[in-house]
Amino acid sequence: MTRITDTMTERSAEFVWLTGSVLDQHRYALWSGGGSREAALAALDAHRTTDGGFAFALEADVKGPDPQPLTAMTALEILDEIGALDQTAGAGVCDWLARYTAADGGVPDLLTTITAYPRPPWVEAPPQDEGGLLTTARAVGMLLKHRIDHPWVEGATAFCRSRIDAIETSHPYEVFSVLAFLEHCPDRAWAEAAAKRVGAIVREAPLVLLDPANPDGIATPPGYAEHEFTFACDFAGTPDGVAAAWFTRDEMRAALDHLVSEQREDGGWPIHYKLWNPAIEQQARPRATIAALKILKAWEGVV
Repeated sequence: MTRITDTMTERSAEFVWLTGSVLDQHRYALWSGGGSREAALAALDAHRTTDGGFAFALEADVKGPDPQPLTAMTALEILDEIGALDQTAGAGVCDWLARYTAADGGVPDLLTTITAYPRPPWVEAPPQDEGGLLTTARAVGMLLKHRIDHPWVEGATAFCRSRIDAIETSHPYEVFSVLAFLEHCPDRAWAEAAAKRVGAIVREAPLVLLDPANPDGIATPPGYAEHEFTFACDFAGTPDGVAAAWFTRDEMRAALDHLVSEQREDGGWPIHYKLWNPAIEQQARPRATIAALKILKAWEGVV
């Protein structure tokens, strides 16, 4: 089924050119078949700190000049997306992550420096003596995908496997990171078994709204916004990903149709998470728009 139309892309382009950051505009240009990887990399480098981390609102909710593990994770995702995650780039991020790694092999999602600059009022630094699966798993997943050779990867991989083996409950953002790890973990038998178990948690909790037309039967997870639902295509962003097996064709079709319907009059897609400042929505929506388009393109003609 064709879901991406000329009208959709024209409207989304206008939205990103109007509201997107320099980085998001370069990302959109690459997605649409033009642009320059070197220009996108230069835009990402503007967020790099002198110690090798990333800051300066690379994540809309993470402000200020102090780098955070969460923004290092985001930088790895963008490096992967633009085709620039090579050994040199990956090892540099690993060097930075290694400085803040806990004894268990993981990194905390945020450092104590998060409190020095504007932030969501509900955000505080987690304990610094233990790793966070949300940040560590997604970062390691990107590094494993590109076969980055660095001592940090081995310990972080062991941390992720241990934490995933112990999962009994979770929430969507953490599951997204777990999936990034499972997609690229070299031990495929273990990864596939873990994916099956995590998928059962997602469906049984439930962490997914399978019928977008009937949201009243599901509660959002603690800490999420009232209407911050997660859909099948949010977990299964591509048809060849491990989460695609969690959902039926009808469930995927309903999720993708809902995603199409979410495009707003201004051409962009909305965000549904908690907002703490009016500027956040404008900063975050171009990224959400690119994410929606990537999902729709990946599933084009499949269901």
